[in-house]
Amino acid sequence: MPPKRKLRSSNIPPNAASAIDYTDSAGKAPNKRSKLSKPASKASTYGTATTPAKSRGGDISDDEAKFDHSRAEERAGIVDRKYYPAEMSNERCAMYNAEEIARPMERLNTVLQETNTQREKLGKQKGGTVVHWFKRDLRVRDNTGLSEAGRVAKEKGVGVIGVWIMSPQDWEAHLVSPAKCDFELRSVDVLRQDLAELDIPLYIEVVEKRKEVPKRLVELAQEWDAKDVFCNMEFEPDELRREEKLVKMMLEKKIKFEPCQDDCVVPPGNLQTGGGKQYAVYTPWYRAWVAHLHSHPDLLTERPVPSKNPSGFRQKYSQLFNCPIPDAPESKKLSPEDKDQLSRLWPAGEHAAIERLERFLTEKIGRYQATRNFPSANSTACVSVHHAAGTLAARTSVRMARSVNSTKKLDGGIDGIRSWISEVAWRDFYRHVLVHWPYICMHKPFKFEYTNIAWESNATHFEAWKAGRTGYPLVDAAMRCLNATSYMHNRLRMVTASFLAKHLLLDWRLGEQYFMTRLIDGDFASNAGGWGFASSTGVDPQPYFRVFNPWLQSEKFDAEGEFIRKWVGELEGVEGSAVHNPYEVGGEAGRVAERRGYPRCVVEHRFARERCLRRYKEGLGRETA
Repeated sequence: MPPKRKLRSSNIPPNAASAIDYTDSAGKAPNKRSKLSKPASKASTYGTATTPAKSRGGDISDDEAKFDHSRAEERAGIVDRKYYPAEMSNERCAMYNAEEIARPMERLNTVLQETNTQREKLGKQKGGTVVHWFKRDLRVRDNTGLSEAGRVAKEKGVGVIGVWIMSPQDWEAHLVSPAKCDFELRSVDVLRQDLAELDIPLYIEVVEKRKEVPKRLVELAQEWDAKDVFCNMEFEPDELRREEKLVKMMLEKKIKFEPCQDDCVVPPGNLQTGGGKQYAVYTPWYRAWVAHLHSHPDLLTERPVPSKNPSGFRQKYSQLFNCPIPDAPESKKLSPEDKDQLSRLWPAGEHAAIERLERFLTEKIGRYQATRNFPSANSTACVSVHHAAGTLAARTSVRMARSVNSTKKLDGGIDGIRSWISEVAWRDFYRHVLVHWPYICMHKPFKFEYTNIAWESNATHFEAWKAGRTGYPLVDAAMRCLNATSYMHNRLRMVTASFLAKHLLLDWRLGEQYFMTRLIDGDFASNAGGWGFASSTGVDPQPYFRVFNPWLQSEKFDAEGEFIRKWVGELEGVEGSAVHNPYEVGGEAGRVAERRGYPRCVVEHRFARERCLRRYKEGLGRETA
């Protein structure tokens, strides 16, 4: 465990001053902020009234019933009390930063180290099978955990069994979009077929209650006489704590459980500043990331595909080859029309991933650097959906890009390739940040002192933003594209996020959650990182006094209005540059917009900017970012 020490006043910002003399060696002290405001169950509509919450153990106590439910962020359902405790206090965030509370990753590493000798002894048992638990790694190729399972099985002369468990509560708690649920189910079907070619069965089961997943995995391992169970590590706190629990549970049953590092190209914890700290700024982190890969080239080596299972294994476990793909939970179901559209837009599985990446590297990479910020240019790889579901490893993407470059140096050679690799690296960066500052997965901003900003509570504005009816054409086009395709170009994610947080002055976490419930490539670390950047509350953000001007963003990145006209049908007949701001231009442009029912601006730009700066200054209690 990391050393525990008392907080010093110099470690914390002014609005967390009560953390002075506040100690918590076990990480279980009361949440001071939550005592003042007990959040209610998640609300479906922003700005609606709430009813008293149910605790995870049943009805709330008389004391809890006295807590204040009036905070806007609780009415908006930012903290889903069905699965999680109340919003973390600033004091506890400060304690994480001061090493007072062990991070989930540190706890898992400690358990792995402390049990290493015992687990190694258990690994010498032969057993009847080796199990690999698939999660966000729905592929056969370049899969660390699966490859290790195959290696161990071959050494022991036994076969591999794959397991995939659908947890409806996990999908609900993590706000996984119906589109992403559908993509994962389609990818599981592809994975099942690919494994079957190796005579490896994929056992599929639905476990309704998320807390019962570890117990069920232990039962399955025992049923199949497995002495080794592998998986690839996930870095959100829930998942790290689950892996820690599984190490102990499997150990009690004389089974070796081995979570592998696979999701990041460079595992979290390997890159530190000169002062021995975690990077919070991307550029120096990226230099360290590149240098580390140059000195550890094995990190980019492709992991071998498992060998075919021994003869007779398929016959012995024949029933496992017939597991049907379950239907999506009722809350995540798509209409037949939406399913058909998404299957055409986003073909699932690792073969589709590799094909899409190869096409990008062959046809688009040459113009990527110059055109990547233009939504209508269609010059990006669009493989984020595959990274998010694990049908494509980020390691594979970097290695394949390097293979078509003019140099083996990741930060050199062809501009487009160098630039794209640096974009893939952002995925690693945000995961490293998540591991070191786990409270960003607990409804808190990285800059937790920004918690005190007084956000607006305006349901009308939030609904206008979601529907793409703000009166700002580029913002509206982006939101309508998201709602129709479950995807949004990265430049537009920045524009729409900045607009919500700074023009509408709505709590950025509302937008963060809405994106997760809509995006087919929803990825918590990257989504939280992007929203932190746009709202100036995260790592390496734009300063709070930098407020995107939607008109200028529109003119710069959709100069011809092609993207706007595609998604905002009311403005199809508006000619030339007037499409960016038809009511300001007036004349025929304004008349067309009004006749077609396009809304006027929900908030005026200059007023919004001035209000934003004032509120941020008031919330921070200082003039600087």
